[in-house]
Amino acid sequence: MNMSGRGKVIKPPMEEIARGKVFKPSKYFRNKNWFIGVFGVVMLWITIIGSMLLVFWLVGIITENPGGIASTFDLIWFPFNFWYWIITGSILIPYLIIYPIYIRSFEYSVIAKTGKTMPEIYVKKGIINITRKHVPFRTITNIQSVAGPFDRLFGIGSIEVETASGSAGSFQSAEEKLEGLTFYEELRDFILLELRKFKDPYVTGTEVVQPEEEEAILFEPGSIEEEILLVLREIRDLLRKDRE
Repeated sequence: MNMSGRGKVIKPPMEEIARGKVFKPSKYFRNKNWFIGVFGVVMLWITIIGSMLLVFWLVGIITENPGGIASTFDLIWFPFNFWYWIITGSILIPYLIIYPIYIRSFEYSVIAKTGKTMPEIYVKKGIINITRKHVPFRTITNIQSVAGPFDRLFGIGSIEVETASGSAGSFQSAEEKLEGLTFYEELRDFILLELRKFKDPYVTGTEVVQPEEEEAILFEPGSIEEEILLVLREIRDLLRKDRE
């Protein structure tokens, strides 16, 4: 017996177990948030200036002294602009620098490194407080793709996942979100194919769920749907062999 290994701690490859093939949000997700930040600051400035002009114009009409009101507005104009851009710039510039760093910490995975489907959706987020979530497919009750006006402008979207332990089917507080993806519709369809293996969509993590009988599904040769279906069939055959 080899005694040289006594006392050594053998650590399992947890990183390999925890996640598979990782993908991240698109750079367009960063660009979208930059655009929203700058757009919000400019729109707030326009709203305040427009409101001030309207108020001064109404006061000028009421007092019948538009010249005096215009002079007062000219006195206020410069200090307002100076302090507005100083204050908003001190908030906007750190946001434009820090938020892309935060986005780069995002990691998603649904495919194992072997190329087979993982039994769960893996999501990692955070810089200081790092959160790693594992959402098993068998616990998912609802899933939807979301693409707002700014998302569509940059050609991206998100996947929102709700589980049985979530907020009773309300996506206002989804269990998990996969954000900033250019292929969000393909990912949604991929997850739906995996979910359709189960008869009952409302299952807990401790239940044993049998897959439904396979239906005749036709896809175009070489399409991503056909490749996904082939992977799912291989997993099914392997599970059947293990049970036998």
